Amino acid sequence: MIFTPTSVDGAWTIDIEPFTDDRGLFARTFCHDEFAEQGLDTRVAQCSTSLNRTPGTLRGMHWQIAPHEETKLVRVTTGAIFDVVIDLRPDSSTYCRWFGTELSAENRRALFIPTGCAHGFITLEPDSEVYYQMSQVYHGPSQRGVRYNDPAFGIVWPRAVEVITDKDRSYPDFQRATV
Repeated sequence: MIFTPTSVDGAWTIDIEPFTDDRGLFARTFCHDEFAEQGLDTRVAQCSTSLNRTPGTLRGMHWQIAPHEETKLVRVTTGAIFDVVIDLRPDSSTYCRWFGTELSAENRRALFIPTGCAHGFITLEPDSEVYYQMSQVYHGPSQRGVRYNDPAFGIVWPRAVEVITDKDRSYPDFQRATV
């Protein structure tokens, strides 16, 4: 696997190194030892999937607070998304910075999201399926969110939002922490 740090401290893109032959390809998408060598959380407590029928479906921006904070490893099994991470750790050198990248079934790229960072995406193709590995079990009361179009972050989404929940649309303006 090829690990590339992003502009958000602790977030990484991970590309596979496929072995190809006349059958197709084979590649590792997760290896405990390789993740540990990069200093990444290797726990997998829960895996989830979301199927998004309509291009322009936005999910996010979500994270969980302590003691249920989680890392995520996100990849796309069908279709394509623009995936975004926002650093919400007040003591981080990249506080309030965001990073976005295209994840698709074609490019087979994954995004590793560290604890303390919000995560969300917008679908670029119909029937996009997203697969998540999380280091903690989901805990509803610990979930938090920020609005996808909050001016505090200035995320540049590659397309218009067509489908979004009222909850994700209505988070209040983010109040920057002072450290």
